[in-house]
Formats: sequence, C-alpha cells, structure tokens
Amino acid sequence: MLCIDKYMDIAIKEAEKSEGDIPIGCVLVDSEGEILSQTHNLKEKLKDVTAHAEMLALREASDKLNNWRLNGCSMFVTLEPCPMCAWAIINSRVENVYFGSYDNLYGGMSTKINLKEISKSKINIKGGIKEAECDMILKEYFEKIR
Repeated sequence: MLCIDKYMDIAIKEAEKSEGDIPIGCVLVDSEGEILSQTHNLKEKLKDVTAHAEMLALREASDKLNNWRLNGCSMFVTLEPCPMCAWAIINSRVENVYFGSYDNLYGGMSTKINLKEISKSKINIKGGIKEAECDMILKEYFEKIR
C-alpha cells in the first residue's frame, strides 16, 4: 500500500524548487513504491511549453524503465493535470493519479474537462490530497508575481 501523504510531501518539496515558474511538483512511483522520477515545472527555464512537471516525470520514468508503458505506476502532483498532461498520463497507462489543488481554469482530470471519460480509461484519480498546502504554494506564488 502506497503512503499517499509521503509522496505528496515530496511533490510539494519539488514544487518549491520551481524557481521562476508556476510551482508544481510531481512524483511518479512504481507499484512497489520506488520513486521513478520527481520533477517540477521547468517551462520557463527550458523555454519549452511541454516542460510541465508531469510531462518531465513521465519522460524520466520511461527512460528509467526503458518503456513508455507505465502500468502499475502512481503519480502524485500538486495541481490537477492540464489536458495535455492528462492525455499523456492516460496514454502512458499510469494506474493512479493523486493531486492536491483542483484547477478551475485548466483541469483535465475532473474540474474543467474529464479526459478519463472521453478515453474510457480505467485510471484511478483522486484530488484534494493536501489541498490546503498545495493551494497556499500557488497563492503565494501568484501574489508575489502580481
């Protein structure tokens, strides 16, 4: 059994590393709970629109496993994945996604659109994990830049 809070704490620490970028952290673990990747947004630093924490985590885990199929893996992310990330997660065959904050503007797994329904995927999705803490990180970031 995975310790959801433990991995979400790691994702939160990753989010705090997102210097100059929206603070989103992500951890991807295998079915045994081994961390395959832990990443944060690097869109601004890399000047790459696809450098979201989730996309980077998928790439790193796929490289580590030498396989794009991430069957049995679980993802922990501080913000609900956007549609781009949600579609990649679903297609990678990740089994579970746990996220903190709901994204009312761009949420692709429940809030704005639910790509799980469109794809008929069997992925398990649970939001609101450490939501207050994840919300605060985003709130502080946006207050600082505005």
